[in-house]
Amino acid sequence: MTVFGVDLSNFVDTYMAIAIKILILIIAYAIINPLGKKVISKTLRRTMKKDRISEGRIKTLEKLLINIYSYILIFIFITMLFGIFDLDLGPLLATAGVLGLAIGFGAQGLVSDIVTGFFILLEKQIEVDEYVSTAGYSGIVEEVGLRTTKIRSFDGTLNFIPNRFMEGVSNHSRGTMRALVDIGISYDDNIDHAMGVLQKVCDEFQQDERFVEGPDVLGVQSFGSSDVVLRVLGKTVNMEQWAAERDIRKRIKEEFDANGIEIPFPHQVNITKQA
Repeated sequence: MTVFGVDLSNFVDTYMAIAIKILILIIAYAIINPLGKKVISKTLRRTMKKDRISEGRIKTLEKLLINIYSYILIFIFITMLFGIFDLDLGPLLATAGVLGLAIGFGAQGLVSDIVTGFFILLEKQIEVDEYVSTAGYSGIVEEVGLRTTKIRSFDGTLNFIPNRFMEGVSNHSRGTMRALVDIGISYDDNIDHAMGVLQKVCDEFQQDERFVEGPDVLGVQSFGSSDVVLRVLGKTVNMEQWAAERDIRKRIKEEFDANGIEIPFPHQVNITKQA
C-alpha cells in the first residue's frame, strides 16, 4: 500500500523492527544493570575479605566500582541506541571532542574534584561509615566518589561535598576515643568525699566492654562561680564515647543523690525590706 509515494508496509516494518530492538535493549539494560552490581558486590567482598580488608574499605570501593560500572553501562546503552538508528558515531564523537575541549577550560573544578577524589581513595583518608569533619560539615561518610563525597550529619541531613573542598579532613574513627565528663559540686561539699564517690562510679564502668582504658577521676578541673568542677576521663571503643558519657552522668547523679552531694544549680534570693 502506497500513500503519498511512501510504501506504508515497508515504513511500518522498518519502524516496528526499530521499536522491537529498542525494547530488547531496554529489557537487557534492566536485567544487566542490577545483575552486574550484584556480581561486583559479591566478587569484591569475597576477594577482599580473604585479604582481611576492613568493612569500611570494602563499602567504599564497592560503591565506587558500582558507580563506574553504571557510567560505562549507560555509555554502552547510548552507543547501541545510536546503532539501532544507523547513526554514524564518528562525526558525533569528533564534535563531542571539540566541545569537550572547549568546555574543559571551564571545567577545572570537575578535574580538581576527580584528582582530589583519587588521592582521597589512594591515601585512605576516609572510608564509608566513618565519622569525619571537613569542609564545615561533620557526620558519617555514606559514599566516597570520584567527584563528590556524601556525608550525613547527625540531624539526618545528607551533604554532597565536591572533593576539591575536602581540605583539612579530621577523621574521628581511627583508634580509641575519649569519654570526658565534667561534673560540678557545691563549695560546701567535701571534695575528697565527692572524688571517692566518682571513683566508685568509675570502677563500675571499668568492667564495661566499651572502655579500653579507665575511666578514672582526674581531680579538680576548675573553680566556677558557684561550683567546683571535677573531671572524669576514659578511653572507649570508637563511636561509643557519647553513649558511655551519658551513662556515666546518669550513675554520677544517682550516687550523688544517695550520698547527699549537691550538684549546684542557679538560685534566686529575694530580700524584702520592711518599711
